[in-house]
Amino acid sequence: MPNLKKKYEIKAKDFIRAGEGAIQTQSTLKSIGFEPDIVRRASICAYESEMNVVMHGGDGTLSLTVDGTWIIIEVRDNGPGIEDIDLALKEGYSTASTEYREMGFGAGMGLPNIKKNADSFEIHSGEGKGTYLKMAFRVSENGE
Repeated sequence: MPNLKKKYEIKAKDFIRAGEGAIQTQSTLKSIGFEPDIVRRASICAYESEMNVVMHGGDGTLSLTVDGTWIIIEVRDNGPGIEDIDLALKEGYSTASTEYREMGFGAGMGLPNIKKNADSFEIHSGEGKGTYLKMAFRVSENGE
């Protein structure tokens, strides 16, 4: 299994290119030959976190690292940060604007979906400090 690192730029409010990092992450993991379940879970986390950056975070990056044991997705942004992380992790809680809700976003499931799908999940943020997410997925014993 190859070790690799990839990085994708995320632009605030760029709904035209929103999700490209997640699509590239999915494509990369499929091409390596990971099992569909781990590809699906990692893709969900990449997409949800990327959309949060587009809507709330300001500019940022999505980084994919694959080593022999883990798939790691890290997302950083320079946005306003999350004031109350515990509240943001509750299903249904959303700070999405009316405009974003009208676009079909803002159901308050982004961070809960990330937490549910990742084998390991870290979030660091604070008001005015931006946000950092680390999502990790254990690679199966047989290396697939």
